[in-house]
Amino acid sequence: MKKILLKQKQIYQGNLRLVNRKCPINQDTQDENLVAFSEENQEILLEENCKLQLQEALQKIKAENQIVLVSGYRSLAEQTEIFENSLKENGEKFTKQYVAYPNCSEHQTGLAIDLGLNQKEIDFIRPSFPKNGICEEFREIMDEYGFIQRYIKEKELITEISSEEWHFRYVGLPHAKIMKQKDMCLEEYIAYLQEFEYGKKVLYFEEYEISFVKMDQATKMIQAEENEMVTISGNNINGIIVTKRKKCY
Repeated sequence: MKKILLKQKQIYQGNLRLVNRKCPINQDTQDENLVAFSEENQEILLEENCKLQLQEALQKIKAENQIVLVSGYRSLAEQTEIFENSLKENGEKFTKQYVAYPNCSEHQTGLAIDLGLNQKEIDFIRPSFPKNGICEEFREIMDEYGFIQRYIKEKELITEISSEEWHFRYVGLPHAKIMKQKDMCLEEYIAYLQEFEYGKKVLYFEEYEISFVKMDQATKMIQAEENEMVTISGNNINGIIVTKRKKCY
């Protein structure tokens, strides 16, 4: 058996962080490994695993010249500027519907990407990403690569953000698949996972085992078998989600 030490700061790190108006980003614990999406898209930065999986998904559906990346990682300063400019240009109602408050934006994590259909004019705030053609092909496979459509109409009362057909969030595997199967938004999924307290109850999905560690102490120790791959992610609220998978030889 191997031991893994969990620390308080890890609550605010990882692919499953819930970022919204009630759960702002903890600026003191940011650990993003940001990379450019490609040589052609040097201005679009993403967390490294998010970038790799997005590249694979777009290659899978041969979307090279049909889908464009509109907005990836944003600094706090960039998000503040976008929010304030939208207030001036579009008004308060529109801005609250479609633009996240500074420090409450998933774009500040490097785990969110706005995609748009490649056309002559592209709206930076609300790019066109219709529910047909190549765009729908992406939606059909996105969970296989760890992505979810973050804001959908049916969940607006929970997310408090209007439907955004263009905004996708990387949560990783198997979580994107589970959320699709259970028809859950990220707020619902994070709450659901707290039912699986580490050492007492496990969520089994395919070859994965998932549990939740409530970080009510400065540190906690968990164990895993030597042949298990372990991924940990904070929920940005009160604990850490532990995902185990047996290694394949």
